[in-house]
Amino acid sequence: MSDLAKGLEHALFDIPNTTLGIAVSGGGDSVALLHMLAARGDGLRAVTVDHGLRRESAEEAAQVAAVCKRLKVPHHVLTWEDCGKTGNLQDAARQARLRLIAAWADAQNINHIALGHTFDDQAETVLLRLARGSGVDGLSGMAARRADGPLTWVRPLLHARRDELRAYLVENGVDWIDDPSNEDPKYDRVKARQALAILSDLGVTKDGLVATADHMKDARVALEAATKTLADACLEITDAGEARLNIGAFDAAPDELRYRLFSATLQWISGAPYRPRFDSLRGVLTRIGEANGQTLHGCVIRSHSGSIIVRREVARVTPPCPINSVWDHRWVVTKRGHDPANTIAALGEDGLRECPSWRDTGHAREVLLTSPALWVDGQLVAAPLAGMANGWAIELKYGKKGLHKSLKTR
Repeated sequence: MSDLAKGLEHALFDIPNTTLGIAVSGGGDSVALLHMLAARGDGLRAVTVDHGLRRESAEEAAQVAAVCKRLKVPHHVLTWEDCGKTGNLQDAARQARLRLIAAWADAQNINHIALGHTFDDQAETVLLRLARGSGVDGLSGMAARRADGPLTWVRPLLHARRDELRAYLVENGVDWIDDPSNEDPKYDRVKARQALAILSDLGVTKDGLVATADHMKDARVALEAATKTLADACLEITDAGEARLNIGAFDAAPDELRYRLFSATLQWISGAPYRPRFDSLRGVLTRIGEANGQTLHGCVIRSHSGSIIVRREVARVTPPCPINSVWDHRWVVTKRGHDPANTIAALGEDGLRECPSWRDTGHAREVLLTSPALWVDGQLVAAPLAGMANGWAIELKYGKKGLHKSLKTR
């Protein structure tokens, strides 16, 4: 078995093709990965996103479909319909691609998506993040696996160099598509690639940058463990889903751990996939005690009785959803009452008025306004956290330990 194949199998040792999808753009990296994964056996499914940003994109998607047909790999083309072609198109296209593929994977009962990022991509990523002043997490590079809800994105070719993959394709007589944007210097990644050719004379090499990423990953793991220890010492999660940080214990910790814990708390309560900007995070913590009722990342932050209290922001809760779904990223029905309900939604002002004993719960009014309630055709059926259970129960999806998942870099 070649080194390429050995590295691939090591990366996917516990992921069979039957649960695996692959995103194929038609470029050399993803086409090489497609062929290597198809050689593992049946079950693989492929997807291509046509962003419609270039005239050739539809034809390129058709070429990928033809390759997949030859390999007997089922293939789907997804089209980005709502492209505005304004603003940061690269980022918008990336977000759309991830969103479309995730929805496709859910419909296909696929829980892993393979991406064709390589050793070279990792080096370029670290260089770009270094230029942006990233810290430990950013400089640890792209993760080999990244969980995003029920879907895990995997990068099984981070050990492989771009030239190796091109050699593999040539050796096997496989054609690929060269995207002209990969040579356009207006894009930061192309600038990074060109800069690396110059910086090698100073000893800044792809190998050195990837080695830095590996060292930073070790440092990140240590910091995540220390942040969990801090969380155990100073953080309380109430039944209503608010977070209370003991100010004394929190302020005694190093800044890096404080920022990590506070950021993870905001992410867990809001469901946001990314951390807030560092300057915003630091600004909120600096003003604690002076500006009560600050908002950040879909949360309200208050200081009271020696605690920093983080709650969901009323205006940012998610819309109603079916009762068998996860509402507002955290809440699930665990017991159904006799009276039927068809949606979960925020209790809100109108609902709270129908809960005369809400004060007996000990929860703040602000918390209960954003708490989950059960509804049918706009009529309140139950509000378990506001003292009106009516046989229904609704709880945090992962319990009070759910925040620990947010402590790890995504």
